[in-house]
Amino acid sequence: MLKGVLNGFKTGWVGMSLTFKHLFASNKQRIVSSIKSDNYFKQHADGTNTIQYPKQQLPVPEVGRYQLDVEIDDCIVCDLCAKVCPVDCIDIEAIKATEAIGQTSDGTTKRLYAAKFDIDMAKCMYCGLCTVVCPTECIVMTNQYDKSVPEINLLTYQFSDMPAELAEEKRKLFDAAQAEKAAAKLAALKKKEEGE
Repeated sequence: MLKGVLNGFKTGWVGMSLTFKHLFASNKQRIVSSIKSDNYFKQHADGTNTIQYPKQQLPVPEVGRYQLDVEIDDCIVCDLCAKVCPVDCIDIEAIKATEAIGQTSDGTTKRLYAAKFDIDMAKCMYCGLCTVVCPTECIVMTNQYDKSVPEINLLTYQFSDMPAELAEEKRKLFDAAQAEKAAAKLAALKKKEEGE
């Protein structure tokens, strides 16, 4: 038992001496430089402190993959992003329209309403697969990397602004149109049978 206590004190002493060595050795403020700079990684070896965030921020790489954003007006609600997502962080609910409801910025015809388009950034692994498969390029990765929130449910971003009442109305319109088509088809079939 005494050997364990002595070992604990020794381990604590080694850890604290290393902490104090770094605490008093680095008293220079870090200079924020471009990632392409030759000095970018050398600064760590010179004993500089961490950057003084949020006053200082590291430059964002051009190919960085950070927070997702969706331009919902360009979304055709094809559901490809949700299907390719390896962690199921994208939740989409589509409602079929009775006719074309507009066009995206690249000219693609929209035939589905986005009743729900949620992305849970707490689950997202920032792989970028959703941005690659999007046919209208409405889902992109921004250079925004800091999203500190007090509660984890605030990391679920809701991009669709369709109220529940309007979504229900659109569902009923589509169901009525489908019923009307089915009735017309049945009437045409009966008429054909009577003509024979």
